[in-house]
Amino acid sequence: MDLFYACALYVGILYVSLSLTIYLVHKHKAKAHGTTGIHDLPPGKTGYWPIIGETLDYFMAGRNDTPGKFVTDRTSRYSSDVFRTSLLGVGKNVAVFCGASGNKFLFSSESKYVTGWWPRSIKMVAEFPDPDSVDGYSTDDSSAKIRRFILEFVRPEALQRYIPIMDSMAKQHLEADWAPYEEVRAFPLLMKYTFALSCRFLMGIQDPTFVTRLGNMFALVSSGILSVPINFPGTAHYKAIQAGKSIRFDLLPIIKRRKREIMENKDTAVAKDLLSKMLLAEDENGRPVMKETEIGNTIISKLLASQDSSSTTIMFVVKYLAEYPDVYKQVWKEQKEIARSKGRDELLNWEDVQKMRYSWMVACEVLRLSPPGPGAFRRVITDFSYSGFTIPKGWKAHWNVYSTHLNPRYFPDPEKFDPSRFEGRGPAPFTFVPFGGGPRMCPGKEYARVQILVFMHNLVIKFRWKKAIPDEKIIYNPLPVPASGLPIHIEPRI
Repeated sequence: MDLFYACALYVGILYVSLSLTIYLVHKHKAKAHGTTGIHDLPPGKTGYWPIIGETLDYFMAGRNDTPGKFVTDRTSRYSSDVFRTSLLGVGKNVAVFCGASGNKFLFSSESKYVTGWWPRSIKMVAEFPDPDSVDGYSTDDSSAKIRRFILEFVRPEALQRYIPIMDSMAKQHLEADWAPYEEVRAFPLLMKYTFALSCRFLMGIQDPTFVTRLGNMFALVSSGILSVPINFPGTAHYKAIQAGKSIRFDLLPIIKRRKREIMENKDTAVAKDLLSKMLLAEDENGRPVMKETEIGNTIISKLLASQDSSSTTIMFVVKYLAEYPDVYKQVWKEQKEIARSKGRDELLNWEDVQKMRYSWMVACEVLRLSPPGPGAFRRVITDFSYSGFTIPKGWKAHWNVYSTHLNPRYFPDPEKFDPSRFEGRGPAPFTFVPFGGGPRMCPGKEYARVQILVFMHNLVIKFRWKKAIPDEKIIYNPLPVPASGLPIHIEPRI
């Protein structure tokens, strides 16, 4: 026991010394860049502890099931337009832009004042190392190229082909994993379903054993990729890094094998999925447009999106429909009309999805109240002024969904679940931003819409349900997860 306390004391002293050293280095850099001489910086504070800053406040707000509290507390205390904070793994100086005006400014300032940025801690988990880059990982230069591939992958003509497959897979999933039981844990099953869909559309993989194993590793990544970035055995971040290594170990041979198959049949090869599309792409000189590791990074990022965003949104749809029977009834009526218009074994098509207007209003209200992610970060590439404050080059900028989604100025009675907010023209511009905005708006927005609606159709047609734990807590870390996996009692519809 004495040895334990001695080790703990040593680690504590080491941490304090390291924090103080890094703090002094940051302070020296700030002086070197002239930051300390700027007097009109946004209001706010950088926390009581060097390096950690306000990270604990940021995460604890989510742990207490109040993810918007971090932002709302500071907008009321400092400024409703922009405030300053400090977050471990992001930076000592982070400007948080608030409200519709803040969203509009950041979304329209790409390449002029800001550029895309992800913390290195996330890259360590989700990317192949890049020895040619400054920090050992990919730069943001390839994002536009990758975006073009994604937009091609989710264009309307492609989505029309995916809908019958989604419908068929949803029916199979509900029949195999839900129908035999009186109670299920919805969230793990939804993660399984959305991940299987993504493996099918992104890589053409349908082997259930491989998909399950890969999905389990992605679940570890999801639970730790946005946790406090401490790479120490036992922490969520450490487990995520190890799972990321295993994922890359499994994916690279798949990419190489598919590349070999394409080269052997180059004249007849077709882009049947995103992986093939990226491997087939060549420049004007006949050289591959993307490296194998770039392709791997893209596949990993899109699989992560399916593991997190899609499954989380559908989980909240299930939750809110259980809590609001009147809303469930209206969704069921809409979907029943569509089901009646179909032949016995006829699958859903594009026209059917376009008729699901009320169901999409419900999904949008779910995304407003319980978005799958809190927002994103940008890197400031030149000094600029906003709302009377100077934002220096080198700072990070952050837009946060909760600054508008839960703001009564934009959404009266914001805590109330009310799908009618999305009737007609819907919310004001830049107030409803679950998919971001501007040049970096999520390119998979329409894919997500189709995926959510196809599953809603099948679920409400097949089942009624009630929450097994009426007051189950949602834990934000910072991504939302139901504490017990959202267990529900299900009853088949006759």
